[in-house]
Amino acid sequence: MSGREELWLGKPYYSLDAYCKNTFRHKCYKIALDAHMTCPNRDGTLDTRGCIFCSRGGSGDFAVPVGKPNLSSLDDQIRKNAATAARDPTSLSSVDDQIKAGLSLFRGKRVGNHFIAYFQAYTNTYAPVEYLETIYTQALDHPDICGISIATRPDCLPEEVMSLLSRLKREYPEKFIWIELGLQTMHDRSAAYIRRGYDLPCLTDALSRLKKADIPVILHTILGLPGETAKDMYQTIRFVNDCRPFGVKLQLLHVLKDTDLAKEYEKGAFQVLTMDAYLDILIHCLELLSPEIVVHRVTGDGPKGLTLAPLWSLDKRNVLNTLHSRMKALDAWQGKEYRHV
Repeated sequence: MSGREELWLGKPYYSLDAYCKNTFRHKCYKIALDAHMTCPNRDGTLDTRGCIFCSRGGSGDFAVPVGKPNLSSLDDQIRKNAATAARDPTSLSSVDDQIKAGLSLFRGKRVGNHFIAYFQAYTNTYAPVEYLETIYTQALDHPDICGISIATRPDCLPEEVMSLLSRLKREYPEKFIWIELGLQTMHDRSAAYIRRGYDLPCLTDALSRLKKADIPVILHTILGLPGETAKDMYQTIRFVNDCRPFGVKLQLLHVLKDTDLAKEYEKGAFQVLTMDAYLDILIHCLELLSPEIVVHRVTGDGPKGLTLAPLWSLDKRNVLNTLHSRMKALDAWQGKEYRHV
């Protein structure tokens, strides 16, 4: 086994699992949380419809379902949560209960006690800073949580939030704080189509401020967006290299029910990638990707009850096994075609 394969624990790319075991000497498991927030793409600040691919759960469909208000309309729930949190920062902070429920899912399994609290649903810096401090510290104070990962938008990182993150980083030196930003694509036409709501200078400014604060960033990309060619996707990977993030998520485009993207798909406006086409593109994306960037995801999986297409993606184990065997057969690995500039 080569030095690279040994560092990557036998995989042809630098996975999050390998990073955690190399850095912390143990595996880390994620517990997805819903902190009851909303998003400027939903509350009317930028739009009310959300991103075109975003489910009603705000991309948090795997979040632990504990402590959510029982309202008939999710949109009403989101608005009520935001207003309530502004009045009383502790009223909706069910982070402790959600972590407890998440840990119970691992009960009986020999997985250790090292978990990442993943603030996943909606935009997790889009709330009063007092509320953010409450929910972040609840997670960081938990003895089984080794760090937090906060999914948000680059246009939702005002200075008061940056100051909070920097202070928490100092106060919890033994734990980590990661920020996850949804790049999705570097192409303006695609960004407008998916209603992303911010431009690349906004992203690069946020990256610069986070780097100055020494807060690692994970960029999300989507492979297979309608109208994008393989060349377009490779250009996005080169842009990711230029950004030099800590990590990247290479997400297959999923069409989820009851989204605007689903309406486009059902009209025949675009086709989703086949498994073979996706793996071909993904492998070359990994070859182009800097070997120093940690790969947090190479496919993703939508909820079975919500996924409209591609249905082959629901068998995640088969996708990963096929990816690894194909990369081995092709003698392909992360960074094989990376050119440092």
